[in-house]
Amino acid sequence: MNNDNLHLWQHDHSFGQHEKRPGEVRTLIVIAVTATMMVVEVVAGIAYGSMALLADGLHMASHAAALSISAFAYVYARRRAHDERFSFGTGKVNSLGGYTGAVLLGVFALMMVWESIHRLIAPVDIYFNQAILVAVLGLLVNGASVVILGHGDHHHEHGHDHDAAEHQHGDHNLRAAYLHVLADALTSVLAIFALLAGKYFGLNWLDPTMGIVGAALITHWSVGLLRASSTVLLDRQGPQRIRDAIVTAIEEHERNRVADLHLWAIGPQIYAVEISIVTPEPQPPDYYKSLLSDQTALVHVTVEVHRCKEDGERTVGLKHANK
Repeated sequence: MNNDNLHLWQHDHSFGQHEKRPGEVRTLIVIAVTATMMVVEVVAGIAYGSMALLADGLHMASHAAALSISAFAYVYARRRAHDERFSFGTGKVNSLGGYTGAVLLGVFALMMVWESIHRLIAPVDIYFNQAILVAVLGLLVNGASVVILGHGDHHHEHGHDHDAAEHQHGDHNLRAAYLHVLADALTSVLAIFALLAGKYFGLNWLDPTMGIVGAALITHWSVGLLRASSTVLLDRQGPQRIRDAIVTAIEEHERNRVADLHLWAIGPQIYAVEISIVTPEPQPPDYYKSLLSDQTALVHVTVEVHRCKEDGERTVGLKHANK
């Protein structure tokens, strides 16, 4: 075969990762807003003696760091999308960024618990009026960040019609960004509650206690993000819904049987699949790929076809193919 004709069988492996994702610009905006408010809350928490306010500031710092990693992952994946050293493109950089951000969240949670316990043992004076004002400002900023990121890219994660695997193979950068600012808003509410309780009822111990509660929130999000991103990094099987659709599309034609199927995420909501098909009447691989044309999430399909004998010996052929 003439090497000049090889391009007819070759294809690009960027799978759209070279395009700017919708969450990239929104994430950058939220980073700027969060980082600014983080500085204000940390300085105010130290100046006014509020552990809840300081914890909220550190919470925002942890999220700013995680969001920065997410932004870097977006940019790196886009700029390296055509790098041939990445076998299936740079889609997994997204999950790697999410995993790294989750580790940082855990570190910040430990720091918050340590400082909160210290404040419980050795209380400091709190300037309630100033601290409450800054906490309310933080809540407004966090609420604005939630609106900026929006719900459109996340509503599917809470539905009951999608299995866990589909939830775990989404855009971890955007999911992390949304959950981070949502957790920030909840932590701001806790800080305001603790400060009001301290000012009007003398319950000053609630302030450092809310720092511990905030750390628990961070830990919760961290563990969830670690689980979700690690499943992609470890090539866990893709959503059952897509696997069932693949099997149905192949087996409803002639006497085809799917002997083996591997579906894994290579980017946010995009998948590669390897299928082993057993049939007494083999067709070219392109025929079986055409049966999957409705599965738009599949961007890289590899088909392996095995001939088996008629009904009497088909079972033997299937067992052999599954080994």
